[in-house]
Amino acid sequence: MALLVTDTTLRDAHQSLLATRMRTRDMLPIVEKLDQAGFFSLEVWGGATFDVCIRFLNEDPWDRLKAIREKAKNTRLQMLLRGQNLVGYRHYADDVLREFIRLAVKNGVDVFRIFDALNDLRNMEPAMRAVKEFGGHVQGTISYTTSPVHSIEGFADMALELEKLGSDSICIKDMAGLLSPGVTSELVTAIKKKTSLPLDLHSHCSSGMAPMSYHAAVMAGVDIVDTAFSAFSWGTSQPPTESLVAAFKDTPYDTGIDLGLLNEIGEYFATLIPKYRPLFAPETMRPSISALLHQIPGGMLSNLVSQLREQDSLNRLGEVLQEVPRVRAALGYPPLVTPTSQVVGIQAVMNVVAGGRYAKVTKEVKDYFMGLYGRPPAPMNEEIRQLVAGSNGTIDVRPASILEPELEKMRADADKLGILHKEEDAITYALYPQVATKFLRGEIKEEVIPSPAQLPPSEAAPIELPAEFAVDVDGEIFNVKISSVLGKTVETAATKRRNGAKGAVPSPIGGMVLGITVKIGDTVKTGEVVARMEAMKMETEVHAPHDGVVREIIAYEGEVINSGDVLMVVTADGE
Repeated sequence: MALLVTDTTLRDAHQSLLATRMRTRDMLPIVEKLDQAGFFSLEVWGGATFDVCIRFLNEDPWDRLKAIREKAKNTRLQMLLRGQNLVGYRHYADDVLREFIRLAVKNGVDVFRIFDALNDLRNMEPAMRAVKEFGGHVQGTISYTTSPVHSIEGFADMALELEKLGSDSICIKDMAGLLSPGVTSELVTAIKKKTSLPLDLHSHCSSGMAPMSYHAAVMAGVDIVDTAFSAFSWGTSQPPTESLVAAFKDTPYDTGIDLGLLNEIGEYFATLIPKYRPLFAPETMRPSISALLHQIPGGMLSNLVSQLREQDSLNRLGEVLQEVPRVRAALGYPPLVTPTSQVVGIQAVMNVVAGGRYAKVTKEVKDYFMGLYGRPPAPMNEEIRQLVAGSNGTIDVRPASILEPELEKMRADADKLGILHKEEDAITYALYPQVATKFLRGEIKEEVIPSPAQLPPSEAAPIELPAEFAVDVDGEIFNVKISSVLGKTVETAATKRRNGAKGAVPSPIGGMVLGITVKIGDTVKTGEVVARMEAMKMETEVHAPHDGVVREIIAYEGEVINSGDVLMVVTADGE
């Protein structure tokens, strides 16, 4: 049978390699050629694209989708949907979910690849129903991972359940590139015995095995594979489209896609490399078997390195690598995919550097232990759960079922702000209220891509150089910005306020200040929440270390600070 191909260049490929920073204006000139190739689908939306468009690119993600749809008249357009999380990092109410999917179909999405970070089908079913209601193609997705409680037979059983829930096709999502050829063959064979639905294999070249695993999958009967054009393939991206099509040409699995056309398309994408080269990070460009040695995806490893470097604790990486499996086990062995990879990884760092295991926890870890992410693959560690969540019990219902409808309230709030210009704006605001408000008001400026020409010669006078590091977390790239000065040491406002002042309340982590919950003159008690921090989109509460009165507030909302920087000063009366 002919092999089908989903091309990911316009979504997952640039998300995996360059922080999802490809601009719509660089996509549109080649879409008509992509449409002529004969792909099963083009993955062009979802994942981090929505967030990045409004946060960094000053682009409307709905306009991007519509513009691509206008040029791709013959090929299915596909998006990645995080189940009840949609394209965000929390569960949204069912009315928001349904409206988002309605508008996605209206604006051009045909295929919805729906997954849940815990493989909890309850978190996928409402989205699957809505996609069917509005006429879309449901691709029920299995997040592949390895652990003592995951098995090939278990994944095959999940495929059967996804078929029963109305899937039109099934996807094996190997987000960390863990699949070996042998295991791939076994897994595809087992799923094919359970269901006759078309089966798609999505993997990353993170460990270097993906091309061989694709071949094994095809031999075992997989129907669709995900690829990316060579300029945006390899590394933590997918195997190259051109090479895979060429490999199966003149075989029973011939894709029927013209190599000449692929070469023309590939040459176009190659012309974009100089423009985006500063955004390619070394961690994303080469395979690493670290994911196999530690059961930690390569991108997550670079995330841990980044976090430790920010905490001035890079020498403790070995301890963190040992702690990640412990945290994952305590949480019931969740697959390490957005957002659970961030939940596990950041908590592991905090366990090592923040004064003891679970001495400080993120809001997301607390929510996880309360069941607000869903049902984990295995029981959670009850002792740690009680330590983190206290007397709060764990819910055993679908998390979103306890959420009140929120769409009308969000729409009313956005209307009061004067930011609604079309019906899609209400959903944009519901997903990301703070960022969307700035975007819809026109306050976001397009992030400038650094140019190699901006880099000074070594003999140049000391000047400040902007730099940006991309950190890959299971296919999702987070940007970490720094400033460095050649030839001299810079004393910033942050370094001037390092912990040492009497009554100082330091930040336990490096990240962005989400909010200050007290004001000057307030009396606070030990343990009271005085601020909220965000690191890699995980939220951490900052608690008052002692009783006293808030004398000074140094940090401000939206500021990016380092671990140990003083947020405020709290002293007792008379001090």
